[in-house]
Order: sequence, then C-alpha cells, then structure tokens
Amino acid sequence: MIEVQNLTKTYGPTVAVDGISFEIPRGEVVGFLGPNGAGKTTTMRILTCYLPADSGEARVAGHDTFTEPVEVRRRIGYLPESAPVYAEMGIVEYLDFVAEVRGIPSSDRKSRIGRAVERTGLGPMIQKDIGQLSKGYRQRVGLAATLIHDPEVLVLDEPTTGLDPNQIIEIRQLIREIGREKTVILSTHILPEVEATCDRVLIINYGTIVASGTTDELTRAAQGEVLTRISVRGEAVNVEPVLMSTEGIEKVSRLDPIKDGTCRYELTTKDSEIEERLFHLAVGNNWVLTELHTETLSLEQVFTQLTLGDR
Repeated sequence: MIEVQNLTKTYGPTVAVDGISFEIPRGEVVGFLGPNGAGKTTTMRILTCYLPADSGEARVAGHDTFTEPVEVRRRIGYLPESAPVYAEMGIVEYLDFVAEVRGIPSSDRKSRIGRAVERTGLGPMIQKDIGQLSKGYRQRVGLAATLIHDPEVLVLDEPTTGLDPNQIIEIRQLIREIGREKTVILSTHILPEVEATCDRVLIINYGTIVASGTTDELTRAAQGEVLTRISVRGEAVNVEPVLMSTEGIEKVSRLDPIKDGTCRYELTTKDSEIEERLFHLAVGNNWVLTELHTETLSLEQVFTQLTLGDR
C-alpha cells in the first residue's frame, strides 16, 4: 500500500532524504524512527503530498504522490504531531466540517461521526468546544478527523502526544485494531510505544534507512554476542567442564559463590538459540535447572547503536 523507491529530497545543500526505498503492505503497522533531523518528517510529508520529492517515486494505495496527489489524499488519513483543529468549534461541528470537506454525503455524516467519536473515546466530551479540551482530548479529535473518511492508509506523527497513561493504552489498542485492515506508518520518539504497537520498524538516520525489521530481528542483528545466565543444582566440578566443552559457548564465567548446591554462570555465545540447547544439555546431564535467561538489547539500545555519532 506504500511503495517508496529511491526517494530523494534536498533543501539547498542539505540532503534531507537520500535515495531511500521501502514498502509497507496492507495490514501492517510500521514504526518510523529516527533522531531529529534524520528525514522522518520530510518523508511523511512527501507521502501525504505536502512536499514533492526531487527524484524517486512514492506510491500510496496504488497512486503516485507526484502525478496523482488528489487520489492519494482521498485515501490517506494524516495526523501531524500537533493536531490542526479549530478551537472555537464544537467537536461534532468540527467533525461534520471535516466530513463535508472529505466529500462524505450528508446522509452518512452522522453515522461516520458517531463511529469516529466511539473509536477515539470522545463521548464524555462530546458537548464541549475544542478549545475547552485538554491537549490529550484535542489529539483525540484530530485522530477522529483522520479516521472519519475510512482511509486505506494512516500516517500518524506522534499520535499519543499529551495523552495520559490510560489514554495511551486505549489509542495503542485502537492503532493495532486499525492496523489489521489498513496500512499504518507511525512516527514517534516513544520507543516502548513502537514495541507495543508496531509489527515492524524502519530506522532512518542522515536521510538513509539504516535498519528494517521486527524488534526481535533488529535486536539480534545488533546484538553480536549473546549473554545468557544459567543456574543449576549440581557440583561445579561436573557442571563447568560440560559448559566449557559445549560447542558455540565462547566463555563461561561464574557469577557468585556456590550456595545450597547451586552454581550460577554467565555464558558468552553468538548462538541465538542457546536457551533451547542449554535446556537439552541440562536434561541430558540430570541437572536441576533453576534459572535460564538471555539478555537482549532493548529497542532503545538498538536505536542508539544505529543512530548515535557522526556519519
């Protein structure tokens, strides 16, 4: 539903987007990450026809953003970081205005507004003017306006800005539900939000895509050595030689003194399936396994590795 090929955009001597390519199919929620100035916003503005690219191609829902911008706009819902809402209008009045602009027949507007209000949890505030709402509820109004024409593609820039923890959970759930049938690209600086919401992650830095994959795939690619902790009830004199001679284990370090017949070790390996191998090793040697844990990098650590420092 989103196809980008060799997309480039410059501002004078500054290259904001440098020949990037990626695809996002229907039914996928993709987190679009990058530090400030990496090219995220420029890319999203090109996809939503706010900016033209210098070269390359971007297609949304089968339509070219340069030659068919009107068709693209009909098929997308775009929520910028600060929702562009009119403070002097009531919620229903504003959503009716948006529906009219979107070309929704008057006979359908009431049901469309009702569904958008229900999905975004605006019911308790429905009688208020937008200017009376908290920042979080104004964000909900912006999301409702984004959904009102039932777009095929959603482009969301920091959609949970200003929401309280309960509201964040509700909006994340909504995005996941929407993502089952639509294409969603989500830009945010809240990395746990990506882990909780997105099927896949794209990371952009200095205008180029530096990583693409699920959180687990990115973690494994960035991990290098794997650190695994194992505790077993058994004699160290018997346990340590077995661990040291096991293929793929590069280093065995005892973590603390033996207590109550239990020995605890940290193992260094590059084997991403080491936990399963250690389980079978324990069974084969009649060890009582009391701990087996592999330390993995967080998405925040992966992001830092890929984006920190100079080009």
